[in-house]
Amino acid sequence: MARRFKRVAVLMGGPSSERDVSLRSGAAVTAGLTEAGYDTVAIDVKGRTLDLPSGIEAVFIALHGEFGEDGEVQSMLEAQDVPYTGSGPRASWLSFNKQASKKVLMRKGVPTPRFELVRSGSPCPFPLPVVVKPPAQGSSIGVYRVRTPAEWGPALADGLRFAPEIMVEVFIPGRELTVGIVGDMVLPVIEIRAPDDWYDYTAKYTKGQTQYLVPAPLEPVLARQCQQVARATFDALGCRGVGRVDIRLSDTGEMMVLELNNVPGFTETSLLPKAAREAGLSFPVLCARILESAGTDRQPGLTGTEMA
Repeated sequence: MARRFKRVAVLMGGPSSERDVSLRSGAAVTAGLTEAGYDTVAIDVKGRTLDLPSGIEAVFIALHGEFGEDGEVQSMLEAQDVPYTGSGPRASWLSFNKQASKKVLMRKGVPTPRFELVRSGSPCPFPLPVVVKPPAQGSSIGVYRVRTPAEWGPALADGLRFAPEIMVEVFIPGRELTVGIVGDMVLPVIEIRAPDDWYDYTAKYTKGQTQYLVPAPLEPVLARQCQQVARATFDALGCRGVGRVDIRLSDTGEMMVLELNNVPGFTETSLLPKAAREAGLSFPVLCARILESAGTDRQPGLTGTEMA
């Protein structure tokens, strides 16, 4: 694979509640890009400003949560005309804001669970069980599955720490699936089997807590359908470069899109690297492939085909 860039930066850390996860992702990406032959500078972002060293030709965004996934850092890089990985400012904001993204998906016919936004003191708008989640957080922070009336009040109160309104979503019983996308390449489907069928923060980031089946044990037709739904989600939100779509396969065979992660994790337990490995991409090659797709709204990056 030909290299467009030599000296590159990896942005990690950041001011969000996902800072610790981002530092782990960024450290892994830095090592991967260095192994792939890039002159790589790791930058621990402490606040909401961005000061790149001189000579940086492209940026790999490994910032999770606010500032990194919501379009803010993307807008700064656009202003500096520095190519960066992943989606542009608008698609990043749409993907990060679950309310906005679900409205787009519904309008474009991509299946997603019903939801309502509620404030403090509100009754539960749907029959239990439901999922309570902040509209703009990641890594399952502030996310709860509410199964009994007694759990509603505490879950709502904790979720409202992150926003004045909280999203309540109909819980879809079934299987947890996820599909990574790198350029024009849709990766193999992964099935996630978490303790008590609940993929929360602990299950995500505690090694050995969760079983990942790569590829997911699905009939070929169902696996292709899952990949098609993921691609439709990616395209509907206007994403580019890289992303990961989380899907529930209901007990009745329906696929429901939960969300799109436009800066997926790169820790030792992260899902995109697992799927890429199954597709034949080593971690350094994956990092390089994503980096070489870097662009701006004015300078589109390369697709997977062009990078091959």
